[in-house]
Amino acid sequence: MYIIVLDDHDIKIREQSSDDAKPLTNPGSTSSTSSLINEGILAGQKIAKISVITLISIGIVELATGYFSGSAVATADGTDSISDAVISFIVLLGLRIAHRPADKRFHFGYHKVESFAALMAAIGMIIIGGFILYHSYEALIQPREIKQPILTMIVLAVAGGISLYRAFQMRTIANKYDILSLKTDAKNSIKDGSASVIGFFSVLIASQLGFLQADAIGGMIIAGYIFSVSYISLKRSSLILVDSWQDPKVTEIVKKTIEEKFNYELIKVRSVLLRPTGLVTQAEVHIEIDGSKSLNEVEFLSNEIETEMRAKIPTMDRISIVPHSSSMAKPSSKRWSGIFRNRRNTLRSQQ
Repeated sequence: MYIIVLDDHDIKIREQSSDDAKPLTNPGSTSSTSSLINEGILAGQKIAKISVITLISIGIVELATGYFSGSAVATADGTDSISDAVISFIVLLGLRIAHRPADKRFHFGYHKVESFAALMAAIGMIIIGGFILYHSYEALIQPREIKQPILTMIVLAVAGGISLYRAFQMRTIANKYDILSLKTDAKNSIKDGSASVIGFFSVLIASQLGFLQADAIGGMIIAGYIFSVSYISLKRSSLILVDSWQDPKVTEIVKKTIEEKFNYELIKVRSVLLRPTGLVTQAEVHIEIDGSKSLNEVEFLSNEIETEMRAKIPTMDRISIVPHSSSMAKPSSKRWSGIFRNRRNTLRSQQ
């Protein structure tokens, strides 16, 4: 079995071993795919809710600490945490909408809303990064002494530990169910935890070594980290929204699977068209088969091909098999001559 795994840059294909493969009661039907999608969306919603509550709590504490201590990096990290809570809320909203079934307006379902939520989250991260960069630059020009460095470092250390623990939980769920918006939120949360660690060392250097600019430099590093994460997420979600497929390996897997599995039918795969829709993939496969087959035989063969594709790649949601005749029957010259002969005889009788 092959699983499509979305990483930071492109799509990877890995073969799933028999030990970790999940048994499918009916791999040919869409019920197994739908249940996997629904399970992933529900798990994503749950972790996103926890993320919103956790980030708001951490952000309030860090902002209060930054206000009383005068630490620029604590204020930047607190602002980052609050904004990350907003992004997690956007992801949660996107997952709720993506869970809706297809209707009269959205015939193919709402799965792409999840990718749109990831795009909005990435744009929000860029805005937040710009704000933190500007605030840190002001602190770099006019550095201030941190009033309560020990308390500030404790708050940043605890916030970093909580954020990283929650982020890795979220990443596990996002990778398991291949949820792009949740992956974006997980990267954002890892960034938030790493930012707290950077803030801890910035305050440590500024307070213990007397290098006050380290506090502002830490805020700038956080801003740069935000920009790098948002760029990757922005690129990935944009490509999905414009139906860009990034890995030809899946096409080759589908073609090889059909031609080898049904070699007794002498099937030739003309083309495999793949379309990412966020949580799932849609496929349109054009095949050449024996033109003498009946309609029932073609329909039965198409269903078998669809079943085999779902067994290989469970993330396939909508599969369209388009058959083409490989040998078109040509009418004989005798048949055409008979037609013209009958037509001439008819004309003569009318005259």
